[in-house]
Amino acid sequence: MNILPPSRELFLFIAAALVLLITPGPSVLYIVARSIDRGRKAGLASCIGIYTGGLVHVMAATCGLSALLVSSAVAYSFVKYAGAIYLIYLGINKLREDSIPDDEIEQVPPRSLRHVYTQGVLVQVFNPKTAIFFLAFLPQFVNPARGNVSLQFLTLGLIVTLLALITDSLWAMTAGSAAGWLQRNKTFLRNEKYVSGTVYIGLGLITAASGSKHHVLGTSRSAH
Repeated sequence: MNILPPSRELFLFIAAALVLLITPGPSVLYIVARSIDRGRKAGLASCIGIYTGGLVHVMAATCGLSALLVSSAVAYSFVKYAGAIYLIYLGINKLREDSIPDDEIEQVPPRSLRHVYTQGVLVQVFNPKTAIFFLAFLPQFVNPARGNVSLQFLTLGLIVTLLALITDSLWAMTAGSAAGWLQRNKTFLRNEKYVSGTVYIGLGLITAASGSKHHVLGTSRSAH
């Protein structure tokens, strides 16, 4: 039993997945905002959180829950709006942070990486477009003639999430490197909460206003 597609199809699968993953979507924008906000370590913690949340979607898709999410307007709406509310909540919390006095800028304690990781997990778990992405993309490379369909689905889903972890980490490292310079700029430190908070709220509003669940293929490109 060969659970992977033939070499040519596997190459096409990986190439297509990479094209979709490097296209900035809610998860990438969240990671970039986190990296600029708190540096590379926080950005990478967000990546791992997003990766963990992606695994939840992979398992759900493998068990058939993704099909339920797409077929049920109630389930889709619940997950979509829960995710939107959470992102807006993060943004409002950020905007409500006290401004940092100049003489205390060097003493700002870093956020708990565990906290950042948990936020990343929740952001990805409550992103219904990720579930739709897996449902729309993976079945194109699953062939019942190769054996256990669930195992094929699981394997391909794990490949996609691993690729996502790699590409997201590159985004985090790049944005985190820029953050190193920005965080030495006191003007930026006094005002960065407005940038990060606006990004989080914007992502929440975009999620809330996203298209109908029937636009499955159309959402695939922006799922990540």
